[in-house]
Amino acid sequence: MITLYHVKGARSARSLWLLNELGLDYELVEMPFTMEALRTPEYLAVSPLGRVPALVDGDLTLFESGAICQYLCERYDDGTLFRGPEDPERAEWLQWLHYAETVAVHGAALVQQRVFIPEEKRSEIVIKLESKRLEKALEVLDKHLHGREYLLGSGFSAIDTGVCYSVHLAKEVHQIQGLDRVDAYYQRCAARSAFQKSVTNAGV
Repeated sequence: MITLYHVKGARSARSLWLLNELGLDYELVEMPFTMEALRTPEYLAVSPLGRVPALVDGDLTLFESGAICQYLCERYDDGTLFRGPEDPERAEWLQWLHYAETVAVHGAALVQQRVFIPEEKRSEIVIKLESKRLEKALEVLDKHLHGREYLLGSGFSAIDTGVCYSVHLAKEVHQIQGLDRVDAYYQRCAARSAFQKSVTNAGV
């Protein structure tokens, strides 16, 4: 049985969404978003940095969402969501697999400033810088989506779970304007039942 350690509103929703897209059976361990819960010796034995996601599958433990995505696809996908080494879309699949974190890191910086840091201690310089970086990352995505419904020309794949969740995070912390293709892409992904089960009902 696969076990996923998850915090509502955290990037572990990407892994949860993929598990649901794959139709796999899993045990979901919902962790409180507190230092106390994430820094227990028991959890640090699973995820050494005390972060989510962490996935356990038999004797295997993974705690990086990109690695979790690639592992689940290689191990369990029938070719629908994965692009293997011989697939012509393989390199593109790998690029967008990692681009999800490029977008998310700027969104996470804004979450930290706007949600977790008291207003009087927030850095307007950091907020302005990370907002610009986030906008640039989304502009690259918007340009790529010209003539496409999803990131790959062949259609929806596992990498959309990562990148679209990063867009979801960005929309929560920053007003996105003038990126119509990104918005349409988000709406298509958000209409999927696995997204609604994993993300919409899971907070941010």
